[in-house]
Amino acid sequence: MPRMLDVGDDVRAEIGDEEADRLLAGESAPGTYDCTSCRTPGDCEQERTSTVLFVGEETAVLAFAHAGCLPSQVVRVSEEQLQGAARSIGADAAQQQPEPPAGAAEQAVLGVTSGLVLLGGELHPALVVEPTGPIARPGSTGPGDDFLPLLIEQGFMPLTELSVVPSVLHGWSVLLAMGQLHAVLQPGADGGRPVAWWQAHQPLQVTEGWRTAANKHQQVLMFAGPAGSIGRQPREDLMRDALDRAAAGGHLVTAALPLAGT
Repeated sequence: MPRMLDVGDDVRAEIGDEEADRLLAGESAPGTYDCTSCRTPGDCEQERTSTVLFVGEETAVLAFAHAGCLPSQVVRVSEEQLQGAARSIGADAAQQQPEPPAGAAEQAVLGVTSGLVLLGGELHPALVVEPTGPIARPGSTGPGDDFLPLLIEQGFMPLTELSVVPSVLHGWSVLLAMGQLHAVLQPGADGGRPVAWWQAHQPLQVTEGWRTAANKHQQVLMFAGPAGSIGRQPREDLMRDALDRAAAGGHLVTAALPLAGT
């Protein structure tokens, strides 16, 4: 039976025609695999399968995913991220201090927490983003906090209560690969390739329930508030209470971000 394998043009350009043809011929591709996105078993002789190439500064790792989870693509990550993902080093998202977003004041970094949020009777995967300090507008020298205005200008919507699923913000996405959270991507300049708005120092572990919900909905809800508006909550019920308070106080924006697949 022919292998139902997709090797994208960008993957082919990285690995070369000879290796790509060997994959398509079944000489170097596994019959079965664990999907690099949802971590459940796949079979490239029975279902459409994507090749996903993770490329670091010195190392490249070829992985496989259900075509419904991720398209064939090249994912460029830091060498540290690639080694960390390969070793499956786990980290609690609530304890990470990732890179600052574009335009962030140097002393402030983004805290990112993953959790499930109940909306409309369904559980949705969510990322809660809160800086450790004020975020200044690029070029600004004042003491103000422009974190929410900057996000609203990008298309995030102010929220007064958590009652409905927010609209999709096209161009933004969440990169979930190798079963871990890698980055939040924003549109590139002049419609170019997406770039990292936030990128984890090392891939972050998410729960199986979160990953399952993300693959079911093919999107992640992002909630963001200014420094001090939400806090780092250790449980999902406490996180929901904090989000409700931030929304009621006018200190929360939101959007639904598709899973990365560009």
